[in-house]
Amino acid sequence: MNSIEVPRDHLAAVVTYFEMTEKPADLEHQTSLALAVWDRPDLSEYRQLFQKIGNEWLWFGQLLKSDEELEADLYSDTLEIFRVIMDDVIIGLVELDFSEADECEIVYFGLVPEANGKRLGRAMMAETLRHAWKPGLKRVWLHTCTSDSPNAPRFYKRVGFEAYKREVEIHPDPRLTGHLPKNAGAHVPVIQSVSKKFHPHPTPGQSIDNKSIR
Repeated sequence: MNSIEVPRDHLAAVVTYFEMTEKPADLEHQTSLALAVWDRPDLSEYRQLFQKIGNEWLWFGQLLKSDEELEADLYSDTLEIFRVIMDDVIIGLVELDFSEADECEIVYFGLVPEANGKRLGRAMMAETLRHAWKPGLKRVWLHTCTSDSPNAPRFYKRVGFEAYKREVEIHPDPRLTGHLPKNAGAHVPVIQSVSKKFHPHPTPGQSIDNKSIR
């Protein structure tokens, strides 16, 4: 078994890819949940919703982008953005990317914290797949990682996706770069940098001063 040491200020995540190659027969649900097209969203409002949903799961990709980069991404003709609405309240975000011929990537799929645990996932996915499976489409795919909810892989399998690929990602911890608050993603510990003065293996008679750890 091989192991790789990850720098203290980085995170490592196992990414699992899932795909669906046939449109499900039953996309009905018994809730008032709906997807509302969010055309050319205001960048500030978008970032606010993105963080409200994603902070718990260490979503940070969109937070690395400048206004110009984010605008180019969100206003692309091949991207469809939806706010998830229930009882006139915004409770989630869905993004669908149709940039590749004959397929759709579910780029983002998430609920705000107060909507989690209310069994809305199936209804939300049913609506998402209804929009994703356009005529002529052959494949819908997405990915999740070990920074996401541990329930995500089981949920995706339950609604009809099959895992087909796995990767490992290593990247700077966004809580240490300032892109996310330090209390984000509480299920993934932050490992602080160590002062150069700190010696992990003290010589005989030498004690370790905890004040040297930042």
